[in-house]
Amino acid sequence: MNKQNIQKDLKQALKEGEKLKVSTLRMLLSAINNEEKEKQEELTEEEIQEVVSSEVKNRRESIEKFEEGGREEKVKKEKKEMKILKEYLPEQLSDEEIKELVEETIDEVDAEGMQDMGKVMGKIMPKVKGKAPGEKVNQIVKKLLS
Repeated sequence: MNKQNIQKDLKQALKEGEKLKVSTLRMLLSAINNEEKEKQEELTEEEIQEVVSSEVKNRRESIEKFEEGGREEKVKKEKKEMKILKEYLPEQLSDEEIKELVEETIDEVDAEGMQDMGKVMGKIMPKVKGKAPGEKVNQIVKKLLS
């Protein structure tokens, strides 16, 4: 997935009159452009994936806050935007797949308890980057180390 694909999808959404998809993709392209300006170079596909992941995480956090505030219409909008953004991420790992990777990593670094949490997280995060939310991985690591 690259910037050109997102731009192509944006043009298609404009033709089809999909307002939410248009605004979501414009916001995503804006975030990518800001990141490129900051780095002063084009982003790699992996870096674009990081931007998309970050935007999905922002939506997840907004959903939590809107749910607490009883703002159901905002929750629905954020969930729809998150669904659109997730189309630009690689397929997500299931809890079972994450658990298997965590178990392999625990064996790899000879982790014996919570004191080794940092070692395990440092080793596993590059393996699951973009394929699983860090919070979920963290929870599974904690559960298996305690």
